[in-house]
Amino acid sequence: MDIAAVAKRSGVPASTLRYYEEKGLIASIGRQGLRRVFDPLVVERLALIALGRAAGFSLDEIAAMFAADGRPSIDRRMLTAKAAELDRTIHRLSAMRDGLRHAAACRAPSHLECPTFRRLLAEAAAPARQRKTKEPSMHNAAAAQVPRRPGTATARAKGT
Repeated sequence: MDIAAVAKRSGVPASTLRYYEEKGLIASIGRQGLRRVFDPLVVERLALIALGRAAGFSLDEIAAMFAADGRPSIDRRMLTAKAAELDRTIHRLSAMRDGLRHAAACRAPSHLECPTFRRLLAEAAAPARQRKTKEPSMHNAAAAQVPRRPGTATARAKGT
């Protein structure tokens, strides 16, 4: 298959295919005129790369998941660690979602009169290192996502 056919079948732009080849993620098997030619199995490999990217793996991590012969050789501990990381992200995002829903539906006349909102506000103002040592609760996980304004002491501490 030439590069245009691979791009069409996989949905991956030709520029990305060339980049993946440069990174060693895929390999062409020759040329047809000026165009790279790939084995048809490259489409399956691109699907594995897309799955890895969707799961949050870097291209270097994905490259390490293939043996020298090109076959997948995936470290199951790495998959378990990534699954645990995704669990933490899901927990944090669920807490943020729940906090936003609470703020949207809260019956307090002002958010500053709502005890739950005030707790979120206090946790957002707490030092970052203190939040990192706690197990994320619905409230501190949502508060950890409060954007920091550049120039504030907390933003400087976080490097933003």
